[in-house]
Amino acid sequence: MKLYCLSGHPTLPCNVLKFKSTTIMLDCGLDTTSVLNFLPLPLVHSPRLSKLPGWVSKDGTLNLEKELKECTGRVFVDSQPEFCLPERELLDLSTIDVILISNYHCMMALPYITEHTGFTGTVYATEPTLQIGRLLMEELVNFMERVPKAQSATCWKNKEIQRLLPGPLKDAVDVWTWKRCYSMQEVNSALSKVQLVGYSQKVELFGAVQISPLSSGYSLGSSNWIIQSHHEKVSYVSGSSLLTTHPQPMDQSSLKNSDVLILTGLTQMPTANPDGMLGEFCSNLAMTIRAGGNVLVPCYSSGVIYDLLECLYQFIESANLGTTPFYFISPVANSSLEFSQIFAEWLCHNKQSKVYLPEPPFPHAELIQTNKLKHYPSIHGDFSSEFRQPCVVFTGHPSLRFGDVVHFMELWGKSSLNTIIFTEPDFSYLDALAPYQPLAMKCVYCPIDTRLNFHQVSKLLKEVQPLHVVCPEQYTQPPLTQSHRSDLMLELQPPPMPYRRCSVLNLPFRRRYERVYILPELANSLVPSEIKPGISLATVSAVLHSKDNKHTLQSVPKPPPMPPSKKRKRVIEEPPVVLAPKPLLSGAVPLEAFLSTLQKHGITEVKVEETADGHILHLQAEDTLIQLEEDGTHIVCDNNEPLRTTLRDLVLRFLQKL
Repeated sequence: MKLYCLSGHPTLPCNVLKFKSTTIMLDCGLDTTSVLNFLPLPLVHSPRLSKLPGWVSKDGTLNLEKELKECTGRVFVDSQPEFCLPERELLDLSTIDVILISNYHCMMALPYITEHTGFTGTVYATEPTLQIGRLLMEELVNFMERVPKAQSATCWKNKEIQRLLPGPLKDAVDVWTWKRCYSMQEVNSALSKVQLVGYSQKVELFGAVQISPLSSGYSLGSSNWIIQSHHEKVSYVSGSSLLTTHPQPMDQSSLKNSDVLILTGLTQMPTANPDGMLGEFCSNLAMTIRAGGNVLVPCYSSGVIYDLLECLYQFIESANLGTTPFYFISPVANSSLEFSQIFAEWLCHNKQSKVYLPEPPFPHAELIQTNKLKHYPSIHGDFSSEFRQPCVVFTGHPSLRFGDVVHFMELWGKSSLNTIIFTEPDFSYLDALAPYQPLAMKCVYCPIDTRLNFHQVSKLLKEVQPLHVVCPEQYTQPPLTQSHRSDLMLELQPPPMPYRRCSVLNLPFRRRYERVYILPELANSLVPSEIKPGISLATVSAVLHSKDNKHTLQSVPKPPPMPPSKKRKRVIEEPPVVLAPKPLLSGAVPLEAFLSTLQKHGITEVKVEETADGHILHLQAEDTLIQLEEDGTHIVCDNNEPLRTTLRDLVLRFLQKL
């Protein structure tokens, strides 16, 4: 069993498991942190960005003014943002049989895999994962296509040039593999390969293994996966949460008795308490609005935003924010808010029960009805005529490199009355803000990450007790900025097996058993013999038939009768002779009883020697040795066949034929 690791990002994993003749991809996360190296894509012309100076090396030997721009000491690529894809050279991706998706954030690289590698398999995901994943992809494509950039920067990717660039461009990994965003046509083609599954539904793969998704408690439809054969079990735990939020709670019990547990997607903010961050978010928002400023919240169009809106619903009246407008701007804003209300069976019990009252499970429905929350596809059209300040705007993208958020950064960045509140943990807020410096608006960092922290995962692993744990190497050592915090790493016995991008792990257990079925007529012909009280054995002569990883014992076919013919047929046409199997022997030869039997047959001079495995009997007059061992008896007798035959028959008296 092998694990190929195609992504170096612990919360955006992409691994391939080879298990019992099946090749299974576990998630295909897209590392979007690469976009932080690019200039933002403004919706309207930005004089500030267009006037940024081009970059020239200090000695003047390297001039990339057309490709690279400098802003307050940082260098950015001036072209369409590109993404760091999962590794595609480590193995032939066309051999992948299935792709298992754990949540909608971990499927953003799907079109790159399914459309450009010769993939012909099936993708398995839950319905909310598929539908919200589609929205996120659609939003990403929309952000890119509405602000096209004619020029494409490629010179800076040359290895010799890249190592001369200032950081962080110099340290960017695999830049020559970075790709522009896919098209909507590729998205639709990729998602047409998805087959929907429900929690605990069992799906057979080629008769070899069975896969089953379990609720992971992180987001709508998010899953952990069980991959098992009759005798082996692998659990894939990715993006899980034990906190009580809107999704169904995590199914922990089904993870027990795993031979291998592959662990990814732990919290990116192990020291930040989500409840504390929500409180900070609300208080900073209220403070800014009371001072007459605007609040900008860069966010994804699904996920944490549902919890933020629910928190604000409870907070608005007590903070006297009843008249403050809240705007949610995204090409998929309407669909996202509607989807969250219709996936009732994927919600926690408390929200499920509201559906039957009937009430909307999320309170943002009421915010929309009372006009406190308004949603728009973009800043153009209705929004520009209805927009009033001070207000709160939720919009994407959290990287601040594309989407409507770029416009608000340019619009509000010069005033210290305004505040930007970062709630998504995927991007460094300092790197996100770098191309907007110098910036007057206040910045608040309230990362809300509900995924498992190290304390929770250690407790979980003690309960489910897998034999082996495999995880990203980042989880086996403390963070670089907090090297003294041994509590911010996994300490297990035996130690977890770490992986990094491009590593191949031989997982530490071998298949020992295989299930074989026996046909009823063959089973009916067996004659068991009792070898110990309560234990019977029977010998089987059969033909082993294997098809679709199912193994069956069938009766040995009888040779057809020879047709009468005077002419001798060629040898190769004669049916094979099926010999009757030799009987198997069971039991043990008791030493004292055997010596007594030898004496009765006139063999009296016997010297007995004890060995580690049994006894050696030396028949001195006959110059013969008999080795009595636990798993066999050997008679060493030269040139005296009658004596050897007699001794064999005496030994057989004590054994049982099967």
